[in-house]
Amino acid sequence: MVINMKIKSVQHIAIIGAGVAGLALAILAIKKGYRVSVYEANAGISTMGAGITLWPNAMFVLKELGLDKAVLKKGGLPAFMQQYDNEGQLKAELDIKELNTLCGYSSVSILRRDLMAILENQLVALGGKIQFSSMIKAQDIEAIAKDVDLVVGADGRMRSVVREYLFDDAVSPRYQGFVNIIGTAQLEGNALANVIQDYRGDAARFGIVSVKGGHCYWAAAWTTQLDKERPVTSWYEEMHERFKAWPERVKAILNHYEPASLNRILVHDLAPLPYWHKDNVIIVGDAAHAPLPTSGQGACQALEDVWYLVNLLNEHNSPESEQAGKTNNLQEVLNRFYQKRIDKTTAAQNVGRQLARSIFAASGDTSASSKPEPSQLGARVSAKQLREFWMQGLPS
Repeated sequence: MVINMKIKSVQHIAIIGAGVAGLALAILAIKKGYRVSVYEANAGISTMGAGITLWPNAMFVLKELGLDKAVLKKGGLPAFMQQYDNEGQLKAELDIKELNTLCGYSSVSILRRDLMAILENQLVALGGKIQFSSMIKAQDIEAIAKDVDLVVGADGRMRSVVREYLFDDAVSPRYQGFVNIIGTAQLEGNALANVIQDYRGDAARFGIVSVKGGHCYWAAAWTTQLDKERPVTSWYEEMHERFKAWPERVKAILNHYEPASLNRILVHDLAPLPYWHKDNVIIVGDAAHAPLPTSGQGACQALEDVWYLVNLLNEHNSPESEQAGKTNNLQEVLNRFYQKRIDKTTAAQNVGRQLARSIFAASGDTSASSKPEPSQLGARVSAKQLREFWMQGLPS
């Protein structure tokens, strides 16, 4: 079945998934006058993931949502990104304050549970509702698409039913050879001093991100074979063994993390896709272009998707567009969205893979570059380089 794509205006949007992208899209769409239906498979908002660094491009979008002040109130303001070896020797440093000045927006570190609460509360305040426990399958998408003007899949990297609808079984996330153990911790005083610390060595990594009030989130990562059957507790035991001799701040995290916050993630990403939509169904965020966490841009690029998509829909709906004789074909609008986003999201995906190869290459492995590309996100690039990449396409 082919949906009639000559829709004069988009009024009703169905959003599959109530993660960062789905909630942000619902909020901005409602603020712009759209009717929104949000479907979430879980019984409540998921807080999976310890924390998020919202770089200036993400904070631009959150300001557009009217949530920048709420995020700043809950989040921390990292001043530096510091890269160390696994013996604690400082190797590189990025001045995040300089980056913020160049971009015109702050960088904010925040616990994922706090960000999700801010998004959900704003949606509810705007009169939006989430239909929880909605176990939608790929074969249900066509029926939903008949009843609304646009279906947006914001249902994540691993089990996106909307992506499955678009691609059948031809696309699936790819395991990238390492595990992440993530969690949160509460340390005494100002032990982390508003910094992002990244320790690397022996094909392993331990990252610590300060939030505020002694709170932080962290990730321990190392190369490993894909093993979904192994008991989760044994992964945690291996983490303690692997990092027990690392610098004192790593030891402090291992001694003070919140056990309930622990999560083991066998890290997957997506290769760039040839398209993100069919008829009036489209995917955004991790469902469309999930990068590795080493990119630092997963949530940020999802938020950019939201801003671009709503702005393009507004142009599509505007009386000025019709008067100027511009197309009212939704297919062309969604094509424009893909063309505006694919280069930047692909760059983020590539950056994540390149940096992962440089971090997790075994000693003596010459297949991974010893010199990270200039565009890679991390302490080895300049604030100017990061500004050029992150703010690309956004109003200056």
